[in-house]
Amino acid sequence: MSADPQALVLVQDVGLERPDDTNGPSTEYDDAEGDLLSRLAGRPGYKVPVKERAIGLSDGPASVAVGRRSLLGSSPPDATMAASRVALAPAGPGVGTRRRDSRRGAPTSEGWPSAGCWFECVTFHPDSELLGANHTESLAMTILALWRRLERATRPVHPVTRRVLAERWADLPAGVRTEEQILGRHAVGCEGTHGVFPKCNLTCTPCYHSKDANKVRVDGGHTVAQVEAQMGLLEDRRGPRAHAQLIGGEVSLLDPEDHAAALTTMRAHGREPMSMTHGDFDAGYLRALALDGTGKPRFGRLSFAAHFDSLMRGRTGIPRPRSEVELNPFRSRFVEMFHELRRDHGVRFYLAHNMTVTPGNLDQVAEVVDEVSSMGYSMLSFQPAAHIGDDRRWKGDYRTVGIDDVWNRLESGLGQRVAWEALQFGDPRCNRTAFGVRVEDRWVPLLDPDCTDDLDIRDRGLAHFGGVNFGGTPPTLLAVKLVRVLVRHPGDVKVALGWVRRLVRRSGGVRRLVLAWRGGRFTPMTYVVHNFMDAADVAPAWQLTQEGRVADDPAVRATQERLSACVYAMAHPETGELVPACVQHSVLDPMENQELRRLLPLTVVC
Repeated sequence: MSADPQALVLVQDVGLERPDDTNGPSTEYDDAEGDLLSRLAGRPGYKVPVKERAIGLSDGPASVAVGRRSLLGSSPPDATMAASRVALAPAGPGVGTRRRDSRRGAPTSEGWPSAGCWFECVTFHPDSELLGANHTESLAMTILALWRRLERATRPVHPVTRRVLAERWADLPAGVRTEEQILGRHAVGCEGTHGVFPKCNLTCTPCYHSKDANKVRVDGGHTVAQVEAQMGLLEDRRGPRAHAQLIGGEVSLLDPEDHAAALTTMRAHGREPMSMTHGDFDAGYLRALALDGTGKPRFGRLSFAAHFDSLMRGRTGIPRPRSEVELNPFRSRFVEMFHELRRDHGVRFYLAHNMTVTPGNLDQVAEVVDEVSSMGYSMLSFQPAAHIGDDRRWKGDYRTVGIDDVWNRLESGLGQRVAWEALQFGDPRCNRTAFGVRVEDRWVPLLDPDCTDDLDIRDRGLAHFGGVNFGGTPPTLLAVKLVRVLVRHPGDVKVALGWVRRLVRRSGGVRRLVLAWRGGRFTPMTYVVHNFMDAADVAPAWQLTQEGRVADDPAVRATQERLSACVYAMAHPETGELVPACVQHSVLDPMENQELRRLLPLTVVC
């Protein structure tokens, strides 16, 4: 397209899916602008095909606005800028020229949509009579564009999220499409990276990594490139918002700058990242990650999941722990680093604590829960060991420990029931999650499964607020979104107030809550058990699933069902495939790490 400063360009992204159109790209145009183009079409020198005669508002209002201002009387420099912003269109003047834009993640601040679009480009050489006409119409169109943009920005649920949730719900096995199910109704599930930095500097028994993992060099460029590709596919397939784990081997083996770049990349794709670590790094590394070269925070909040258990060997200061209690000072010190970072630089944090459970440390779970719950973590997650990864590090029969075994010890450590039945995340054979708050030394569930009123607010919440992004939305914008929901469902206000009263009563009353809050003893606390599957079970089940077959064997069929309801997905941009985490670790990791060993050898020969 000509870059002549007198050539004025209008752009229409007619292939962009509108938020209110879930059936495909919109081809409808704004009437006012259509009328304007109709008048242009009747002038000498203008050729606007009827089927492409209109220019409508879209999710890329900035680029459209530039073209419109050029048409309605802006200066020649604006016309040049408009032309430059459609440089991806085929070169040469003409009418109705268009192409498919394959760019992903283009800057939305410039008005380009983040997904691929068709661009309609029309070159005009208008005369001065038209350029000076109808400023009132221009103002009205601008106001209309701003109003539409505001309306879309404050929609409670992004339209792509709504579609993806519906698809996820439809794909779930019938047995897990229950009233308490979160997957497909509020969340699409969690996500994680793979093959981005397989190497680790501790040894664990068991270890979920394949035997070649520690023969792969840590390379920051490779990490960031792979994170970009994987997150791009996840955004395309699973919508604009999700929680994702930066996981591989040990994340602190990355240079802090590369680590920060990976987190920034994840956020650019709408992911809320959590770095998975063994926690054996110092405050200097944390500051280098959190602060830029001038000492200013580069992140408002950091999320980490730290894995501590007595099955790990090589930790600084305690290379061979003999019991879980010996690790408590290290668990506590990890949290204290983040408190210091927030005190000195204002960086908020969310911390989870992970622990692998085997027959050898099962009876120590209660003591861990009792001690660690008050340290400052917001989640305690336990994983019964599975026969996955390096079989040289398997010791004993891990299948003797299941979800119920761990949960019983968890409740014993707290000295109370930990109610989880009101909400379910995926298959109950894989996950058990209890959402609540810690008030002084007592855990209080957000929802009591034995209370019909609590179940009523759960059902209303999932039906009316499912898909609302509570965690990643600025408070003011979130408030507007919630108001829009409540305007449609005003009865929810009374139900919510009743739930607040019950929660306060369960917590011991207003006075106790206030004292706990002031004393820093009121914190969110979630307890989780993830029950992974053995590689020997996953491989045949996945093979049949890939072939579109359902197993006759009940055990294999059960594994297929669990994989279908998996809450944890990993992306393969090279194939466009998303796979469950158990498939990644059981089936794909060994081959992937062999390839990475050749691509990123520990010793580089020049």
